[in-house]
Amino acid sequence: MKLRAAVALIALSGLYGHAMPAAAATPKVDAKTHDKAVELLGKGVGFRTVMGQGQVPAYAQYLADQLKAGGFAAEDVQVQTYGDTAALVARYRGTGGKRPMLLSAHMDVVEAKPADWTRDPFKLITEGGYFYGRGVYDNKFDVSVIVATLLRLKAEGFKPSRDIILALSGDEETAMVTTRALSKQFPDAELLLNGDAGGGTLAANDKPIAYNLQAAEKTYGTLTIEVTNPGGHSSRPHADNAIYDLAKALDKLAAYQFPAQADELTRAFFRATGKQTAGALGQAMLRFAEDPKDAEAIKVIGADPEYVGMIRTTCVATMLSGGHAENALPQRATATVNCRIFPGVAVEDVRRQVADVVIDPAAKHPAKVEIIGDPTQSPASPLREDVMAAVRKAVDRRQPGLPIVPQMSPGATDSLHFRAEGIPSYGVSGLYMRPTDDFAHGLNERVPVSALDPDLDHWHTLLTELGR
Repeated sequence: MKLRAAVALIALSGLYGHAMPAAAATPKVDAKTHDKAVELLGKGVGFRTVMGQGQVPAYAQYLADQLKAGGFAAEDVQVQTYGDTAALVARYRGTGGKRPMLLSAHMDVVEAKPADWTRDPFKLITEGGYFYGRGVYDNKFDVSVIVATLLRLKAEGFKPSRDIILALSGDEETAMVTTRALSKQFPDAELLLNGDAGGGTLAANDKPIAYNLQAAEKTYGTLTIEVTNPGGHSSRPHADNAIYDLAKALDKLAAYQFPAQADELTRAFFRATGKQTAGALGQAMLRFAEDPKDAEAIKVIGADPEYVGMIRTTCVATMLSGGHAENALPQRATATVNCRIFPGVAVEDVRRQVADVVIDPAAKHPAKVEIIGDPTQSPASPLREDVMAAVRKAVDRRQPGLPIVPQMSPGATDSLHFRAEGIPSYGVSGLYMRPTDDFAHGLNERVPVSALDPDLDHWHTLLTELGR
């Protein structure tokens, strides 16, 4: 899942950068590396790595063969199979002076029906200045760029001070089985760089607005609120009714707001965003960044759907079911409630809070609140000085002084599971996009051809800086 910032159209300035960006530069990349990345992308799009198609292992093996042909020892490249999917692990050996660094991206894609597309979704097509195909954005572009960069570093004879470990997952879009397995294989890893998040935002005229660095994700958790009842014949209604009782519980939930919260990341986000956001909302952001307990600032930000998720846990009813016959009193009524939980907050604590809000202990048949599945909790990653400095250098090579804005994503990437294992993780894609070009998971997915060389330069800078 490729995630972009909510501040896509806001001209941000002043965070981890200079007041105003200088003139843009176009980093030069050697033709061999450029051509290899295009070849990798074309071959990659050709693998229909959709759940159930069994093509992820073949794609992983193709990439493994490319790495071995480029100088990686056979014993350092592994295709790990998990049912009909797979993970790819490749170790670029360093001197051992520092702990390993992981590189993350995912090889799977969501389904694309050829009949619905203007072009064949599983064939790379270059047209009108764009690469088209399923996965060219999410996430085979950065997979190809990262692999091409590792091959370039091998050819250059780069000797890192730490092992650089490529860890590509095969089912990020679905069950994340490979992600969970990978996250437990490298307990000595110091940090992870993820190509499936972060990146630059372009204005309509292609001028860069900001670089977004993902350093946290909200925990995805789902609850059920259920009311049961003996029921009976609909011609003989009684005082308690499962559907009515559930409706009352949902009214209470709708009226409830979780307490506002802030951490280093969200305060940095609002400090940067507030400077360039007009009116009361911008002023509220700045006040919140300085004092997260400012009640009026919380009220203003919380009223905006774009930003409410940045300051608190949210739980919202998304599905309903109830009753078993039109002429019978309902014996069961259930609501599904999706929660996006602020980093560091336990899912069980959220369940308990919801239960306290919606359950009427005096009711004849009180509601029950339960957690669905086993949600993975993910703490925020610290804004490490070495990571910020490397990203600053990579960004400056393309757009000197462009603001770098840390962000917390409302959705989930592979970083979720690595953070849960104590590995700080950062979304640092070098792909710059206009929001109007974002067709991830949709029809006619595309990325600008002109984005390739800057992304290659971006990853080369990150790996050489953090690999020293």
